[in-house]
Amino acid sequence: MTKIDIISGFLGAGKTTFIKKMLEDVFKGEKIVLIENEFGEIGIDGGFLKDSGIEISEMNSGCICCSLVGDFGKNLREVIERFHPDRILIEPSGVGKLSDVMKSVQDVEEEQDVKLNGRITVVNTLKATKQMKAFGEFFNNQIEYATVVVLSRTQNAKPEQTEVVVKAVQEKNPEAAIITTPWDEIDGKQIYKVIEEKKSLEEELMEEHHHDHHHDHDEECCCGHDHDHHDHDHDHDHDHHHHHEHDENCTCGCHDHDHDHHHHHADEVFTSWGTETPHVFKKETIENAMKAFCETEDYGVILRAKGMVPSEDGTWIYFDMVDGEYELRTGEPDYTGRLCVIGTNVEEEKLKTLFGI
Repeated sequence: MTKIDIISGFLGAGKTTFIKKMLEDVFKGEKIVLIENEFGEIGIDGGFLKDSGIEISEMNSGCICCSLVGDFGKNLREVIERFHPDRILIEPSGVGKLSDVMKSVQDVEEEQDVKLNGRITVVNTLKATKQMKAFGEFFNNQIEYATVVVLSRTQNAKPEQTEVVVKAVQEKNPEAAIITTPWDEIDGKQIYKVIEEKKSLEEELMEEHHHDHHHDHDEECCCGHDHDHHDHDHDHDHDHHHHHEHDENCTCGCHDHDHDHHHHHADEVFTSWGTETPHVFKKETIENAMKAFCETEDYGVILRAKGMVPSEDGTWIYFDMVDGEYELRTGEPDYTGRLCVIGTNVEEEKLKTLFGI
C-alpha cells in the first residue's frame, strides 16, 4: 500500500521547506517519491520540464524527485508501477486547485494499491489575508479541501495577525486542524501525528456520512459524478466533502451556471514565462526587474519571480520575489541560468527586454 500525501499551498507559502522538514524528521528510511506538478513551462525547483511525461531529477536523502506535466493521472500510475514507493508526496503547483489533484488521486485509488492520506495546505501567515482577497477561489479551494492547514512564518507575525488568519481559515473549513507553532519549535513528527489523526477522524465522519446521508445521484445531478475526467470544474464529491455541501464557496456549478467566474482554470488566469539561458547578468538588471515587479504593473501583475543566473563577477545570483517582496543572494552554480515569472496579464516580450535576453 502506497500512501499519498498532497502538500499544497499558494505561491511562496513555504511548501518546499515544509517537505524538506518532513523528509528529515518523519520519512527517513521510507522509499519516498516526491512529485512536483508544476504550473507553467519551467519548474525552477524541479529542473526544466519537458512538454509531457516524467522527468526524474535529484535524489536527496533517499527521495526520488519527479516532475509531472501533461496527463497527471496517467503519469502518477506510471510512477507507482515504476518505483513501488512506500509514500508519494505530491506538491501541486501554487496556482492549482487542491480538489483537482485530489480527484486525480481518487481516480488512481480505484485501480492501484494506493491510499490518499493527508491533504496539507501551507499558508503564509503574513500574506494570507491579502491572498484570500486577491485570489479568491484558488486560495480558498486549497483551504476548503485540506485536512490540515500549516501556517508558515508565524514567528514573524504579530499574535493578533495569526489569530485573524486562523479565524479566516476556520470560516472556510471548520474541520481542518490548523498548526500555528513556528516550525523551528516543533518536530515534524508532531505535525505528522496531527495529519494522521485528522485522517482517521475524517474517515470515521465519512463512514457516518455514507451511512446517514447516502445521496442517490440521478442523472439530474450536476455535481460531477458522471462527468468525464476533463470536466474538473464540476467535480464536487459529496461523499468526500460532507462539510462543503453547497455553501457560498461551492464551485460545483449547481447554483451558478451563469457565472463564468466560478469556473476559472489556473491557466486561464495565471500565465507563466520562463527560460533557460547561459546569459551573464548584471546584478543591477535583476535588481531593477525585481523592483519593477514589486512597484509597478508595467509587465503585468507579477505574483512570483524566481531564478538562478550567472553574474558578471563570476558568482551566481539567486533571486526570489513573492507578492511585493524580493531577495537576492549568491548561490551555487546551476547547470544553466534559469528564470521564471508567474502572474496575470504577463507581457512576455517586455520581460525579455527587461532581462536583456
